[in-house]
Amino acid sequence: MSIIEHVVLFKVREGTEQSKVDAMVNGLNGLVTLDPVLHLAAGPILRVRSSLSNFTHMLHSRYKSKEDLDAYGSHPDHQRVVKENGQPICEEVMAVDWVADHDPNPLVPPPGSAVKVTFLKLKDNVPNEAKGEVLGAIKGIKEEISGIQQITCGENFSPGRAKGFSIASIVVFPGVPEMEAAESNEELLSLQKEKIREHLDGVIVVDYVIPSSSYSSL
Repeated sequence: MSIIEHVVLFKVREGTEQSKVDAMVNGLNGLVTLDPVLHLAAGPILRVRSSLSNFTHMLHSRYKSKEDLDAYGSHPDHQRVVKENGQPICEEVMAVDWVADHDPNPLVPPPGSAVKVTFLKLKDNVPNEAKGEVLGAIKGIKEEISGIQQITCGENFSPGRAKGFSIASIVVFPGVPEMEAAESNEELLSLQKEKIREHLDGVIVVDYVIPSSSYSSL
């Protein structure tokens, strides 16, 4: 099984009533009951580590196939939540989809897990071998940094809402302390960044904690 990763970033308009924000988040989390969905969790972003973005909320979900992702996207319940709860309060939305380079285990990260999502925009005319170097550097993180439960990465296959970002990864830690401990290894992180910096034209990094109210359809 080749798992499809689907990440959506939302920027809620400043000054939006909290009840409307809660309605959006609750509506999104309710979509976990749809048949195509393996995992889905949505909630506020813990922190954004990029000057390129100021997103406020995130959704992460997983599917068995691109067809299942398409079925989720076209489902009337999904369309209703987007139209009634999302569009009226969001001034910016960004989405990236990729085929995980391996099947993550567990498919459903437990509540309280800390998630780090990274989107990379490559420079124009970057050769395929350079893309391979970037993906290889990401895959190597798990072996070199302790505390990582799972990591997947891949090339985005839905360019329409990705704003030019073409490579994505998601790293799951047991919790925020483990994520912060990994980030304290500045020397190793700098080495990883140096390996791929010459190929990049932009980076978005978002930290997020899976809320206790998220559910699984498994």
